[in-house]
Amino acid sequence: MTSNLLLEEMTRVEATNAANANTLVVWPIGAIEQHGPHLPVGTDTLIVKHLAEEAAKDANKEIPVVVAPTLPFGSSDHHLPFGGTMSLSTQLFYQTVSEIAESLIKSKFKRLYLLNSHGGNHELLQLVARDLVLKHAVSIASASYWNVAWEELTDLDAHVNRRLPGHAGSFETSIILLNELYSRIRKL
Repeated sequence: MTSNLLLEEMTRVEATNAANANTLVVWPIGAIEQHGPHLPVGTDTLIVKHLAEEAAKDANKEIPVVVAPTLPFGSSDHHLPFGGTMSLSTQLFYQTVSEIAESLIKSKFKRLYLLNSHGGNHELLQLVARDLVLKHAVSIASASYWNVAWEELTDLDAHVNRRLPGHAGSFETSIILLNELYSRIRKL
């Protein structure tokens, strides 16, 4: 369907053509915050970027899809006492996501999917989606990746003996380790 899946790598002509083709924009949204003593502060951002790009590759076989640049900052004030956290206030996060989504709408994109990877963003992204749909003639959905895949994850017993997704627990640790392995294999 779409030859270039990354919006940031498109020319303005390619982006306009994608918008005119009723392309779905998947916008990964993460966070920079502590993830215990063993995981990088960018865990949520790394996970959602990878998931969005891989899902877009599959979905693009059926419908036109592009992935917007990952928003690495979330609403993470509750992690500020720990090292490395970079957070937007609730109001600024809501405003930032709303305004960037509206810029996509003004660029003629009519279908947006806000893919979340940080628990503190979840409700705010749902509010953004609701408010933008009331304001514009567009289709917007918002979901956290673990909710989208909940049935498959529980079928695989990913929830047994651990919280799912479990902040900085075995689930997120496993994803980061798999992502690192995947990145190394891709470079071979």
